[in-house]
Amino acid sequence: MYYRIIRNDISASKLVTFTTMLFVAAAAMLVSLAAILVVHLSGAIDTLMTKAVTPHFMQMHSGGLDRARLAAFAEQNRNVEKFQVVEFLNMDGSRIRFGDRSLAGSVQDNGFITQSGKFDYLLDLEGHIIRVSDGELYVPVSYMKDGTAKIGDKAMIAGNELTVAGFLRDSQMNSTLASSKRFLLSERDFEALKGLGNIEYLIEFRLKDMSKLGEFETAYASSGLEANGPTITYPLFRTINALSDGMMIGVILLVSVLVVAIALMCIRFTLLAKIEDDYREIGVMKAIGLRLSDIKKIYVAKYTVIAAAGCIAGLLLAFLLQDLLLENIRLNMGESEQGSYASLFGMIGILLVFAAVLAYVSGVLRRFRKISAAEAIRAGTSPEQTAGARRLTLSGNRLLSTNVFLGVKDVLARKKLYVTNLAVLMISAFIMIVPQNLYHTISSKSFSQYMGIGNSDMRIDIQQTDRMSEKAADIVKTMSGDSTISKYAVLTTQSFQARMEDGSEERLKVELGDHSVFPVQYAEGRAPAAEDEMALSAMNASELRKQVGDSLTLLVEGKERKLKISGIYSDITNGGKTAKAVFTDRSAAVMWYVISAELTDQALVDSKVSEYAGRFEYAKVSDIDEYMAQTYGPTISAVEKAAYSAIAIALIITGLITLLFMKMLVAKDKYSIAVLKAFGFTNSDLTAQYVSRAVFVLIVGMVLGTLLANTLGESLAGAMISSFGASAFQFTANPLSAYLLSPLLMIGTVLLATRIGISGAGRIHISESMKG
Repeated sequence: MYYRIIRNDISASKLVTFTTMLFVAAAAMLVSLAAILVVHLSGAIDTLMTKAVTPHFMQMHSGGLDRARLAAFAEQNRNVEKFQVVEFLNMDGSRIRFGDRSLAGSVQDNGFITQSGKFDYLLDLEGHIIRVSDGELYVPVSYMKDGTAKIGDKAMIAGNELTVAGFLRDSQMNSTLASSKRFLLSERDFEALKGLGNIEYLIEFRLKDMSKLGEFETAYASSGLEANGPTITYPLFRTINALSDGMMIGVILLVSVLVVAIALMCIRFTLLAKIEDDYREIGVMKAIGLRLSDIKKIYVAKYTVIAAAGCIAGLLLAFLLQDLLLENIRLNMGESEQGSYASLFGMIGILLVFAAVLAYVSGVLRRFRKISAAEAIRAGTSPEQTAGARRLTLSGNRLLSTNVFLGVKDVLARKKLYVTNLAVLMISAFIMIVPQNLYHTISSKSFSQYMGIGNSDMRIDIQQTDRMSEKAADIVKTMSGDSTISKYAVLTTQSFQARMEDGSEERLKVELGDHSVFPVQYAEGRAPAAEDEMALSAMNASELRKQVGDSLTLLVEGKERKLKISGIYSDITNGGKTAKAVFTDRSAAVMWYVISAELTDQALVDSKVSEYAGRFEYAKVSDIDEYMAQTYGPTISAVEKAAYSAIAIALIITGLITLLFMKMLVAKDKYSIAVLKAFGFTNSDLTAQYVSRAVFVLIVGMVLGTLLANTLGESLAGAMISSFGASAFQFTANPLSAYLLSPLLMIGTVLLATRIGISGAGRIHISESMKG
């Protein structure tokens, strides 16, 4: 019996059934994909870091090194399992060539190492530890992705020829967000190149127990050991590796949750429309004594079939699309050893969608209890409450045309009927705007302020060279006489001991200089202005448990100096652990200089970068736009694809839901339409009324969706980005795209769907619809 009823019902409403199944399939596909991608990404990172035996703690250091003292510390510290010092040969990008391609424009610190002996291994694309021969060079996988190098290329390294033998995965520096890239060569070739660059040391530790990492960090800082460079820990390596693909997965997850909600609303539409069509029959079934559970089974059976078919289609689509979305993860990090679990979690996601659909259908069908058998048989339609628009009278209308007024009044009179449509349109606007705003934010020039980098035109870094102060002064002298530079700022980073309240000491890297010239984004407070003030990065403030207004004691020139925390800012540079102040200390060694400049004419940026790079070969000169593009390019690209996909999804949802709603409305309004026709309203008048209803609901939905996107959406995006050190997040929207083109696309879609959905209103006959 159920089979016959389901078959006949589906045959009679093919479009509605197909649309409902499509939404269920889309929801199931996105939920399954998100689950599969999360498991693969997490597993691939774990596999890469396990095979590479990634350090738990790494201190980068430039300058003199006391290996014996470091070895003694490692031996005496009960938390240390393994210890090693890796030499990293830094070399200017202009001295590294692959055929006719040079790394001169690279913002990365490119350098060479030999394969580690104890841990921190570099792996080939098969996941094996690389054994490199003399004359061979293994190149970071990021340079394969951007086409810089390919296997067999002749690499010229400061005049020495090597052959590109393959590409490597680096568990520390794979991501473009890592500021350094390591090339692998043999020990003999490394010795040949050693005098042609600057040696930086990677002081690395593996701990017996990762939970003791904080304790070990404190011990290292308190021991006064080498620390002239960034400090990076295992959790941060994981975060950096996960970020680009993680943001894409985050957008998919957000959209999947919203599409599930819309799928349920779509089911509500179709179910209510079906109940409306069957209202008299339901009354008859109740009158002859059928139990409510038996009546509900008829409807539940149909939606069980639709949900099952949609979920199976969604699972198949997820399996078809997963390889495309996993391509970047597999290239960067290799296969996940948890891949078998990914399919299981994908299927669990499908089952959750299936269960949600059936639970929701069951909930909607509870309204059967309120149906009066006598009323249903007599009227044939459900009674409606039209309170709420009594004050709006046609005779009192002076602003709107008659048809537009009647359309708007109907929406206000039957708010409950339109609320589901409103919610769908609001969610669609949210889906369109949030990924767009996220993309425009992270691709804008001002996004550098969230990353701990001032918004300038040109950035010059001086590090790992001798006589840094003299060289910085030379650049400043040149800038002060350069009429094309409107303003510049010199920031020096020095290391200080900070004394905690419990008497322990922490080593802090403090950036000194005028921070008001090119300010970063502050989550709380402001930049330091007085010599007794200091600002902390969000990560440092969290670890040190400091807030704006608190005090921190630093050892400056051998004396304790209490500094008040003036602000907390976003930063992901140097492991996210930085501080800013304006005092001076000539006794502490300078770790590095950063000189930022703004030009009078933006068109001069490229030529000025080339001029300064050629004149000051010891410095790394970057166009800030190019710096951001190279550093965050893959992340920006992933979010851009997700944003355009979200626009397409939102428009499809808007069109299909509007079409379904209008068909339901016409079915429900047969009597009202017949009455209006009897009063002399033409088909074009009816079209104008229904279009007015649709556009009115759309405008309210877009306004609410936009407000939601700029509040809740901004908070969700900020939470995702703050997880790796950036805080105080605010959307930078493209008004033309987000607030003009997107609404126009939605309006066009709604108008088209409304015209198609109400086409049946013209075929309603007065005599048939006004019977009874």
